[in-house]
Amino acid sequence: MTIIVCPLSRAPEITKQRAPSRAVSLLDRDTAFPVLGLGDHHLQLDVHDIEVEADGLDACCDTRMGRILEFVRGWDRNAPILIHCWAGISRSTATAYITACVHNPHADEHAIARALREASPTATPNRRFIALADAALQRNGRMNAAIEAIGRGYPRWPDIKEAEPFQLTSQFAA
Repeated sequence: MTIIVCPLSRAPEITKQRAPSRAVSLLDRDTAFPVLGLGDHHLQLDVHDIEVEADGLDACCDTRMGRILEFVRGWDRNAPILIHCWAGISRSTATAYITACVHNPHADEHAIARALREASPTATPNRRFIALADAALQRNGRMNAAIEAIGRGYPRWPDIKEAEPFQLTSQFAA
C-alpha cells in the first residue's frame, strides 16, 4: 500500500514518475484542477481548507466526506494513490490518514497517525475532515484522538508555503 501526498505544484510531475492508479485533488473552487490523465480515477473535490463553516467557503461536509470515502475504498492498492491539495499540509494529509484507516480497519489509529508524523513533520491534518471520517467509519473518536496526539506539524504557515512530497507505505498492526 503506497499513499503519496504532495502539493498541487508537484502533482503532475509525481503522476508521471509514480504512475498512481487513482488521485484525489482537494482544492478550492477558484483553483484549477491539474490534468493527470486518470479519467474517472481522479476525484476532483471543491473544498476549502477550513475547520469551521464560513460564509462563501466550501467546508468539508458529510456529502464531501462520503465522496472521499467511496473513492478511496475503490482503490485496489496494486499501484499508488496520489493525494494532493494546494500545499500538501492539511486537506491532503487528512485524506491520506483517512485512506490508511479505511484500508486498515483493525489497525491502531495512533500507529497510523505516528507513521504520518514520521513521514511528514509538516503534516497538520484538517480536523474537520478527520472528525467527519471518524464518525462515518464509526471509530468512536479514536481517529480524532490520534490526530490530536501528534499535534500540529512544524514548520507552519507562513514559514512554509508547501510541504515536501512524502508517502505512507506500511500495513499497520491492530
